[in-house]
Amino acid sequence: MATVLVNPRTLRSARKQRRQLVVIGNGMAGARAVEEILARGGADMFTITMFGDEPYGNYNRIMLSHVLSGDETDAGILLNPLSWYQENGITLHAGVRVDRIDRFAKNVHSSDGRVTPYDTLVIATGSRSHLPPMDGLYTPAGSLKQGIFGFRTIDDTRNMLAHARAGHTRHAVVIGGGLLGLEAASGLRRHGVSVDVVHSGGHLMSAQMGPDGGAVLRRSVEALGIGVLTGCRTTAVLGTDRVTGVRLRDRADLECGMVVMAAGIRPNVDLAVLSGLPVERAIVVDDSLRVQDEDDIYAVGECVQHRGEVYGLVAPLWEQAVVLANHVTGADTSAAYLGSRTATKLKVAGVEVASMGLHGPELDTDEHIVFSEPSRGVFKSIVVRDNKMVGATLLGDSRKVAYLAQAYGSGLPLPEERLGLMFDLGTPGGETGVEELDGGAQVCNCNGVSKDALVEAVKGGCTTVAGAMDATRAGKGCGSCKLLVGQVVEWAAGGAVEEDPAASYYVPGIPLDKAALMAEIRRRGLRSVSQVFRALAPDGQEDAKSKMGLASLLKMMWAGEYIDERDARFINDRVHANIQRDGTFSVVPQMKGGVTSVEQLRRIADVAEKHDVPLIKLTGGQRIDLLGIRKEDLPQVWADLDMPSGYAYGKSFRTVKTCVGQDFCRYGTGDSTALGVRIESRFQGLESPAKLKLAVSGCPRNCAESLVKDVGVVAVEGGRWEIYVGGAAGAHIRKGDLLATVDSQDEVMVLAGRFMQYYREHANWLERTYSFVPRVGIEHLRAVIVEDSEGIAGRLDEAMQASVDAYADPWRERDDPQTPGQFRTSLPLTVLPQVPVR
Repeated sequence: MATVLVNPRTLRSARKQRRQLVVIGNGMAGARAVEEILARGGADMFTITMFGDEPYGNYNRIMLSHVLSGDETDAGILLNPLSWYQENGITLHAGVRVDRIDRFAKNVHSSDGRVTPYDTLVIATGSRSHLPPMDGLYTPAGSLKQGIFGFRTIDDTRNMLAHARAGHTRHAVVIGGGLLGLEAASGLRRHGVSVDVVHSGGHLMSAQMGPDGGAVLRRSVEALGIGVLTGCRTTAVLGTDRVTGVRLRDRADLECGMVVMAAGIRPNVDLAVLSGLPVERAIVVDDSLRVQDEDDIYAVGECVQHRGEVYGLVAPLWEQAVVLANHVTGADTSAAYLGSRTATKLKVAGVEVASMGLHGPELDTDEHIVFSEPSRGVFKSIVVRDNKMVGATLLGDSRKVAYLAQAYGSGLPLPEERLGLMFDLGTPGGETGVEELDGGAQVCNCNGVSKDALVEAVKGGCTTVAGAMDATRAGKGCGSCKLLVGQVVEWAAGGAVEEDPAASYYVPGIPLDKAALMAEIRRRGLRSVSQVFRALAPDGQEDAKSKMGLASLLKMMWAGEYIDERDARFINDRVHANIQRDGTFSVVPQMKGGVTSVEQLRRIADVAEKHDVPLIKLTGGQRIDLLGIRKEDLPQVWADLDMPSGYAYGKSFRTVKTCVGQDFCRYGTGDSTALGVRIESRFQGLESPAKLKLAVSGCPRNCAESLVKDVGVVAVEGGRWEIYVGGAAGAHIRKGDLLATVDSQDEVMVLAGRFMQYYREHANWLERTYSFVPRVGIEHLRAVIVEDSEGIAGRLDEAMQASVDAYADPWRERDDPQTPGQFRTSLPLTVLPQVPVR
């Protein structure tokens, strides 16, 4: 139990002049109501006391899925840390439950024996996870079985993570295919847990979309390796003291070691019922958020029933908090909450979803415009009635959501050509939609930030998008509104938006650009990721999204002196293989320059047969890929192959593609094969900001596609070699720029290595060379790398040599794992369609 108090003497003095405001509930609704009260001068009117079940400050529950997935930390989702309460003169009893309200004596009785008087009381007890009726939830002793979790609090999330990481479960079942269930499934999948979602409805997210949209969403979710069972009810949890599986109605049992309850929420009304307050589905309130028949008791949030409606989304809570604060402070006693037209825009398991109003037509006269592209995960549905938009669902593409939200909320005139509602066919695009967006329209649903709030932030001096986001919290939730936030800020500033300083940070958790970060690391001798965080991060806090970038940077800088910390690496780098969507891994042994031998081919075939490898595939980099290897089999597969890693999984130097060259090809003018082998032998596994793919072609016919590689080499007449950099042939297509033409293979080796070292030292994290080269400029690169205009060529060569000397084949960890659980038994796998091989 934690209690934060302000100075008692200050409190005694204040209580003589101020009324007592007590808030039961320290969640998003309760804390937001207090923020609104403070914004209206409430600090001068009230002595404020808050009670919260959890021993923390107020945090963003919407972001719990990001904590579960590892994209965010506990500290990163705090809205109001404990210091905020103290700074605002609020007494917070954290970890203390209120047991009873004495409405007649106007006292609150709490679980710590305290009796707290109030003049005005706000109830914000929120909701709890719903446990659907089924057998086997509890042990014979009456406690919830080990392995059953709700997904509602930080503690729930921590416990789920601990359970998954401790290896207690090979498979999880998530009950409920709504927003929360899909986020839980996606988060667990990120930790390698095999997951099935069991949903009683006929399609996923049935509260937000119709069956057609649900079918497209299902396809996107299944592509993540998540199993989906719809129209299916769980009747029992199996196991005595811990979960061993679930029983399904009309289907076979599912084995599992974890069950996550995400089948909806129920308002927390026990306190209200015990205290004699009017409760139906939730606590009944009027348009001022005052509890029915009570003069000094208000309620807000998910525990509230207003005009027969109970809201489980966050946006209505913000609207309620504004009205409540106006009445409690007397700022506007005419303010009325008339209900909310719910519109949501968020990311669900990485898929953009926007939903408002009707999911489909209800009257014969309704117009229904539908666009569906399941292969891309895109679905759009718009319902029009009497020339007004009454519903919309957008999946996988929410670029028109600002315009549609305005049309839905304020009745904007609709284009005669209805496709203009979905696509920019002369209708308002992003910028025009922002201009026409009503001032009170919600831009950020997660934190209840309106267009007007962002405009005021800009008028108040916020000159960057990041500054406006920090001031208002817009974009600090699921992140799906960041584009719209930026558009509103730019519009409000008349286009005069300064560049965000954070845009230059090498990693988000350290407020330094790459050059300054490297200078500080060298000056302080920081050789591990944890050391960097302790020395350079604000308050020494670690940032999960920064770890991998820092690990790569430190390894590049310190070579053999780098201190490896495995929690700084993602799964591919921890086990030195590329995870597939079904939870297995792919193994690509090294074949330098694409050259192999009878012995290697025979060994690969023997390994594939021994380990029953389901798919053997030739890669675009002239290598052989063994797909479908279980995690626990990786060390033995590597041992049986007895070949070095091909680095198909890392942000590193990967392969050198070659043609047959002059020895066999009648057009060949240079020995491309020998040079490719030489390059790959020297730079194998080199750590890099992003992956590096190379190629050597023996003549200008360019059969190895050297012009579209990160570094490409082409033999030309006279025994010379052209070196190209910054090419790409994937999602981006770019012909590389000519860096130099040289006379020998030795010069190729030097300049290629020098370029890669300069790129490693100056590129942003995850910036491919096809972006780096045009950003820096090929003329500058030629001057520095070829002509040594800055006098650093020798240092670049030495730094590259240090990295080369520090090379160690990571597959040797099969004999000496870094951690006991590095190759722990893998989880049950998702069954994927088999590729037909004839």
